[in-house]
Amino acid sequence: MTHPEDRDRRPVVVGITGASGSLIALHTISALLDNDVPVVASASSAARIVWKQEMQESFGEVLERWTDSGIFSYHGASEIAAPIASGTFSTRGMVLAPCSMATVAAISQGLADNLIRRAADVTIKERRPLIIIPRESPLSVIHLENLTRLAALGATIIPPEPAFYLRHQTIEDVAEFAAQRTLLALGVISELPVAMRYESS
Repeated sequence: MTHPEDRDRRPVVVGITGASGSLIALHTISALLDNDVPVVASASSAARIVWKQEMQESFGEVLERWTDSGIFSYHGASEIAAPIASGTFSTRGMVLAPCSMATVAAISQGLADNLIRRAADVTIKERRPLIIIPRESPLSVIHLENLTRLAALGATIIPPEPAFYLRHQTIEDVAEFAAQRTLLALGVISELPVAMRYESS
């Protein structure tokens, strides 16, 4: 039996970039908090623009709701002095959800010009789990080479693709599946929820 004091209280860092797919960030952070995992998040200015276009709940409103959990904190992408910019700040890893190809390119080349990219750079150099949920289609050779470079460095690439065998009915189903796959990759959960597992007929 695991006692509350034995839980890993290190946070997961979540970077929200300007790619389409704000719903993925919503489900990922909510799933982490639902599993009592602390979260430190950062969003780029482009991410907030995309959020406004795609979501009914404003970014400010969702920040307030997440903060009410008591285990969530937020830093703007320009706050380069935030704790997650240092390798001495211990985390369980980082998720980029969703991740733009601009961010993929920057991280793959070691460009740490904002807090999100710096936190990803720290995650790589400290050999912590880095989960990338890329959003782009079709993928060019440039995109594929950059993603391959990050995969070679240990990053886990989880495209937010539907599990057709689960017969997803809504985009919410797809986003929740991606979120749960992310929690599995981070080791937050040991297996997917029963409803999300493949079963042969």
